[in-house]
Amino acid sequence: MKRKKILLIEDNDDVRSNTAEILELSNYEVIVAENGKIGVEKAMEHRPDLIICDIMMPVLDGYGVLHAINRNAAIKHTPFIFLTAKSEKGDFRKGMESGADDYITKPFSGSELLNAVDSRLRKWDLMQKDLGGGLEAVDELQREAMPKDLHAVAEAQNSNIYKKKQVIYAEGNHPGRLFYILEGKVKTYRTHEDGKELVTGLFGVGDFIGHIALLEGTTYKDTAIALDDCRIALVPRDTFETLLNGNPEMSRKFLRLLASNINEKEQQLVALAYNSLRRKVADALMQLRNKYKTTGNTSFEMDISRENLASIAGTATESLIRTLSDFKSEGLIDIKGGKILLLQEKKLQDLLN
Repeated sequence: MKRKKILLIEDNDDVRSNTAEILELSNYEVIVAENGKIGVEKAMEHRPDLIICDIMMPVLDGYGVLHAINRNAAIKHTPFIFLTAKSEKGDFRKGMESGADDYITKPFSGSELLNAVDSRLRKWDLMQKDLGGGLEAVDELQREAMPKDLHAVAEAQNSNIYKKKQVIYAEGNHPGRLFYILEGKVKTYRTHEDGKELVTGLFGVGDFIGHIALLEGTTYKDTAIALDDCRIALVPRDTFETLLNGNPEMSRKFLRLLASNINEKEQQLVALAYNSLRRKVADALMQLRNKYKTTGNTSFEMDISRENLASIAGTATESLIRTLSDFKSEGLIDIKGGKILLLQEKKLQDLLN
């Protein structure tokens, strides 16, 4: 199997030597450059699979290197990682908005370096697959973390506090920003003309919401509301668009998310049309469990209103309550103080099969 080729641009002799050694021991082919000018020349000559570049360098700094790379059609899509001693979020934002894919802060461990390199190369390989590869590639991309640059930019923005049941954005309004959840849980839903709600998504810490309307250039198709107290970062529309325009991987990532979103909605419609009441309620419980359960062996417990749970299940509140009562009598769940505790997750999952 052909070794991946990495270009390392670093002016500090010790850092350059140690970093190159770590990469070579992990079976990467490493090309080194001691300044930005030589680095650009070697990038054009060797066409590396990935570039790791320091920011503060003589002759041509990291931002200049990235600018030069982006102007060369043959290498402009090469994954690019900044290697930097700078730790201020504003500096990260400058680099990421220029089109970098990731950053590693000095000092770093060998595992941090290799994890970043491996993750970026895997994502690049996935990105180059044709969308015709099907939903398997889409699902694999969704399991990967969103590129760190967008997370860093989001966390550097101003954040708002939303109280439980407060609307974050409303169906029919025009989008002006991307929302990034720092704390709390959010649901999105559509309202039928008869007043009934259909939940279209469940979101938690680290999720983005509102991106579909931004990408499509349309009004919001649903409403987002806080399920509990939330803190949400607000990424201005122009910042989001700048990142997409300067980062082809991120653009394709969001296109795949759109394709996956369509598939999920189709599956949801089929489930609402053909699933039994018991299966709908079990599905709603497992959706919440899969989305919000933290690590550990304790049983999952949820504090959610029956109205919200009914809208997730796509059934009437009265029908939901009867089904929950049946599940409790069968020992599948327990209900204490309004909270629902899942006792038999496997049996609930079996109801979906």
